[in-house]
Amino acid sequence: MGTIAELVRAREGDPRTAYAFEGESSTYDEYVQACAARGRYLLETRRPGPFHVGVLLDNTPEFAMWLGAAAVAGAVVVGVNPTRRGPELARDIGFTDCQWVVTEASYEPLLTGLDLGSADDRRLVVDGEHSGYGDLMRHYAGEALPDVDVDDSTLFLLLFTSGTSGAPKACLCSQGRLARMSGVLAEMLPLTVDDVCYQAMPLFHSNALITGWTPCLAAGATGVLRRKFSASGFLPDVRANGVTYFNYVGKPLSYILATPEQPDDADNTLRVAFGNEAADLDIARFEQRFGCKVIDGYGSTEGGAHISRTPDMPAGALGMAGDGVVILDSETGEECPRAEFDDEGRLVNPDEAIGEIVNKQGAAMFEGYYKNDEANAARVRDGLYWTGDLGYRDDAGYFYFAGRDFEWLRVDGENFAAAPVERILARHPDVVLAAVYAVPDPLVGDRVMAGLQLRPDATFDPHGFAAFLAEQPDLGTKWSPRFVRITEALPMTETSKVLKRVLRRERWECADPVWWQPEKGDPYRRLEPGDADLLSEEFAARGRGTVLDTA
Repeated sequence: MGTIAELVRAREGDPRTAYAFEGESSTYDEYVQACAARGRYLLETRRPGPFHVGVLLDNTPEFAMWLGAAAVAGAVVVGVNPTRRGPELARDIGFTDCQWVVTEASYEPLLTGLDLGSADDRRLVVDGEHSGYGDLMRHYAGEALPDVDVDDSTLFLLLFTSGTSGAPKACLCSQGRLARMSGVLAEMLPLTVDDVCYQAMPLFHSNALITGWTPCLAAGATGVLRRKFSASGFLPDVRANGVTYFNYVGKPLSYILATPEQPDDADNTLRVAFGNEAADLDIARFEQRFGCKVIDGYGSTEGGAHISRTPDMPAGALGMAGDGVVILDSETGEECPRAEFDDEGRLVNPDEAIGEIVNKQGAAMFEGYYKNDEANAARVRDGLYWTGDLGYRDDAGYFYFAGRDFEWLRVDGENFAAAPVERILARHPDVVLAAVYAVPDPLVGDRVMAGLQLRPDATFDPHGFAAFLAEQPDLGTKWSPRFVRITEALPMTETSKVLKRVLRRERWECADPVWWQPEKGDPYRRLEPGDADLLSEEFAARGRGTVLDTA
């Protein structure tokens, strides 16, 4: 499939619309000219060291331009997550050796006072009257595309993903790997120059780049950019722009389905949606309500394993995988026994059947993590690719997802580790020990739960705890616990490690008092037995009752 640079160069002179954004549009030829100008700037101002540019932007044409600029210049884009805060945000930028940070005025306050290492004196603010950015880019306007040797092994992206050590890992993605994955998807859907691709998932995320931006570029289709996803704005955007395709990760289908249903919802141009982690019932409801096809699958940012849905697969399954994908016991390396179910479809042998999803043939597809030999060794062992995701497999060969490593979580399509959240909670003057872990979300993915062991003379103050969280500058926007368990002693191993497997199994159905937020941002209140019953009913109504048996 070539390189991303080749995909950009192929659009030079193309008069068709490349991007539509907030009432304005640009042609592909104009887009390529913008990429050329920014690419020339990168090459002219490059310093010794890694050729990395951090991009901290919403989904705007500038983000797409910097992606194209880096591709043709042979540079590497580091997508910076705007939900990160304080030292964690500084660490992301400094650790990945960014020479520049491209941002916008609304995100400047996040960077104020932070040590950004090599990028400290080179923050490019793309908007604002006094940023000087417009004059800078006009200086390079009209420049030809850079004459740089780029091949399929040229590093193109550092994609942050989760790590059990607490800090996110930066996954390597070459131009060739991204072009191959996205090219296959563009052909499978298929996408053509007549398609209009809705790009509302954040462009710092692998889903947006692999299933959104690059397939659109490969097909020469039109991209419709939206700064941030909006459930209420989805259908109006589809209709106003003639959208035929959109990509998603996590809960967007659920959020869209929660908007008031109208009798003419299917009167739209949408043809197909592609993503992962949607609930089974939501997939069916979305297809019926909006008159389109939804393709949902399992795949890792690292590219080491993929599982595809099939039309006849059982409810709750991920689907079938190619040769070499198995469920292994992470301690013994042996394949786990197949899953057994009772008459109600509940898994009856979780301790034996649940293991790690492993691809015996996936090591060659994994390009590694940036400056993290330990994580590389954990991901590839004995020539096998270990996903870090838990699952089980039935007698027919269908795979089921059973959660993730107990040290990391996935909320609203975003991965993050428990350790940074635990460190923040440990700052509370009444907390002796904090354990953060994932519990299932009734829609999809996880919710954050915290087990807190307090000082002997302390009592839990829900209002004070919420105020404490609001005061923490480095608490990510998705990190706040929805459930808080107050316990006299957290369960421990003999080596004084918290037994998160026990905590996750018990969830909110435990002997200790639990406080919770029924909706995100609500005041914390005591969880009563009736609340637990309502939660169980919600899982059942969503067709996700089985996750309560395997979590």
